[in-house]
Amino acid sequence: MALLLLATRPSTALRDWAERRLKWAPLRDAAYGAAYSAAGWLLTLPLAVYQGFVREHAYGMATQSLGAWFGEQLMGLGVAVVAGALLVAALYAVLRRAGAQWWLWGTGVTMAFVTLTIVIAPVWIEPLFNTYRPVPDGPVKTAVLAMARANGVPVDNVYVFDASRQTTRVSANVSGLFGTAAIRLNDNLLERSSEAEIRAVMAHEIGHYAMNHIPKTLIMLTGVAMVGFLLSQWAMRRLLQRYGARWRLRPELGVADVASLPLLAAVFSTYLLLATPVLNTITRTQETEADLFGLNLAREPHGEAEALLKLTEYRKPEPAGLEEFIFFTHPATRTRIHHAMRWREQMLSGAPP
Repeated sequence: MALLLLATRPSTALRDWAERRLKWAPLRDAAYGAAYSAAGWLLTLPLAVYQGFVREHAYGMATQSLGAWFGEQLMGLGVAVVAGALLVAALYAVLRRAGAQWWLWGTGVTMAFVTLTIVIAPVWIEPLFNTYRPVPDGPVKTAVLAMARANGVPVDNVYVFDASRQTTRVSANVSGLFGTAAIRLNDNLLERSSEAEIRAVMAHEIGHYAMNHIPKTLIMLTGVAMVGFLLSQWAMRRLLQRYGARWRLRPELGVADVASLPLLAAVFSTYLLLATPVLNTITRTQETEADLFGLNLAREPHGEAEALLKLTEYRKPEPAGLEEFIFFTHPATRTRIHHAMRWREQMLSGAPP
């Protein structure tokens, strides 16, 4: 997509139009960022329809009509356009002033934006797509709140959201930062799972929060992003020298030309593709830690195993070692169940059956 925009005229035509009509540089950059996000949405729409609608229905995982699904895609487009405008305006305001150190400042702006997204998403973005209601009083809510309060999660309620109108998947999360923490589970999990399974799943999610996985991930991603921006500086300098004129970019501006954003996206996304095993290993390691935390907290090895079996509806349970290393964000389901049974053998061996 990025290379297509580089090779055709709409990208630089938009830059030239914005320079003629808009006097304030951040406003011009914001207009370009919004248009770039919209172009990305439109160019990838056929793949999104196939992945998110056709295939999901083929496997019986989706519950939406095409109209309802497309309506949510349009809402996602609105969010992407606003986010793209803000990010590009902030990023290029910094790039123009940072000189040769733009890779370092670009890392800072990007990670600040990621952090802001994590903070506001539970409050402002996710409620656009689902309705969140308190879980009715009862043993499930009591058990989850007890586990959360005992492990420092600053919440006073547990919420359920209506994911069943979109999918048959079960899921839950404890998300947010800086006072926006929230415990949420979807209605599929609440309706399809036993209390033991729910306790096991929510203990796992509480583990992510209690072990500070979000801040730790942000720190590690900062390092990954810094390397990516540094490599992008090296690659873009050479690519602009060789192909800048063909792409109608302005060599005197270098990376500060907002029309070079597609090139930055192409280079950085190539780096992220190559870094896939690193990124997935970070996540997979944290998922293993949360599994062990959840077992020690909920003490429900059978509940965890039964919940994990539900994931095999859409996650390959026993991938090959290299396949898991490269592609999987979670440990293999078979491995996770084995860990749960090993925990049961060691920790509950003296307990009655």
